[in-house]
Amino acid sequence: AYEIMPSRVGSEMCIRDRDYANNDLRDQVLKSKEKYDNAFAELEKVNKELEKYRTKVTDNDSSASEKQEKLKKDNAILGLNDVTGEGIIVTLDDNKNASVSSVTAGDDISNYLVHEIDLLKIVNELKNAGAIAISINDQRIIPTTSINCAGNITRVNGEIVGTPFVIKAVGGSFDTLERPGGYIDWLREDYGIDITVKKQSNVTVEKYNGCLLYTSPSPRD
Repeated sequence: AYEIMPSRVGSEMCIRDRDYANNDLRDQVLKSKEKYDNAFAELEKVNKELEKYRTKVTDNDSSASEKQEKLKKDNAILGLNDVTGEGIIVTLDDNKNASVSSVTAGDDISNYLVHEIDLLKIVNELKNAGAIAISINDQRIIPTTSINCAGNITRVNGEIVGTPFVIKAVGGSFDTLERPGGYIDWLREDYGIDITVKKQSNVTVEKYNGCLLYTSPSPRD
């Protein structure tokens, strides 16, 4: 009688092959990241030079200056530049006191968590209040931004974000944001969602750092 022993040589070769593949993939990712970082740095440099040129051109031309201001506003809406000014910071966090044992029968513990619909509602209220730039956890809100949730994972612009959610907004008038019976008041009173609202004279909403996709309109028949 004899026993068939497992081959260490074969298993070691598999491990080595797997390690080699992992290292090769890691090297490719690092090289791609380096290329992206270099390209992004070059783009930043070009944008700064372009801004200097625009400022120089508009110094002695009031009409050009007005166009430059309009361009800045349009860029703010598209998320192409940082926006700093008087604004507001809204921070939302789950109700830490809620638990499966503490909620009433028939209630759902998930009601005491912050969901994407809550973020959407507040972002829309800020837009309606005149905000020209908004971000969630430093993800800039642009016309094509998606805010969605899968399970307990929330994504903004495809990037994972988590509690606490920090919403920044610049521009507009936010006096009615915490009005009695409003959405924020409802989240606080009915579900104990932890929400703080702070107005500040110097809030910065960073620009969008993703890829903007432009599509040409289809010709009419």
